[in-house]
Amino acid sequence: MSKNTSSSMFRKVDVDQFNEDNYQDEVIEEVEDQQGPTESDIQSLLNQKKNTEALKLLLANPPISKQQSFKDQAFMLIVRVLTNFPTRDIEAAVNSLDPAMIDTLMKYIYRGFSEPTDSTAATLLAWHEKVFAVGQLGSIVRVLTDRKQV
Repeated sequence: MSKNTSSSMFRKVDVDQFNEDNYQDEVIEEVEDQQGPTESDIQSLLNQKKNTEALKLLLANPPISKQQSFKDQAFMLIVRVLTNFPTRDIEAAVNSLDPAMIDTLMKYIYRGFSEPTDSTAATLLAWHEKVFAVGQLGSIVRVLTDRKQV
């Protein structure tokens, strides 16, 4: 015959935790002191013709703060570094980056595409070509689907 169905011991899974309305984004603990490299650090590297080191320094620790001013400052530094690169050195610089830095650089390039200026459009297109050659389509997909923006 049938078993006793009045017992609720078989219900051990809390189905309410899987409700879409209960979803919460990942909580990132903000460190207010972590603002990345300063403008003077980057300028001194650019004056010494160490463009690749300046780029790596900026891409290694992008700002994770929710304050837009930190992100804007980092974006302006990245654009300054990218525009200071000679065209012949772009490919070597991109090849020296690790995959996480490639994705971060692609994020900055797409942000530059969303805020175009006459002086940066051609530079960003040249960088996009070289970064795409290394990162392939996967880099673009990761950048466009990532919730964390630069």
